[in-house]
Amino acid sequence: MKLVPILLLAGASALSLAAAQDNTTTTTTTTHTTAKQDMKDAGHSTENAAKDVGHATKKTTKKVVHKSATKTDEGAQKVENKTAPQP
Repeated sequence: MKLVPILLLAGASALSLAAAQDNTTTTTTTTHTTAKQDMKDAGHSTENAAKDVGHATKKTTKKVVHKSATKTDEGAQKVENKTAPQP
């Protein structure tokens, strides 16, 4: 379960690096992007990727918690039915 967020972050990072490489090849006018701007762009891409992973993790965690609660209730009902006094 811990592997999923790591894989999502790695994939998002790879996509952001590919996008950053595309930005350096296309230039407007005669100025080139500087190393400082490249670092800023990489930072923004990483931040956005982390946010995406956070949102996915939150959704997955909620799903797991709700499913666990449902199964716990089902188990409690089975035990209650088995231990109820028989008339």
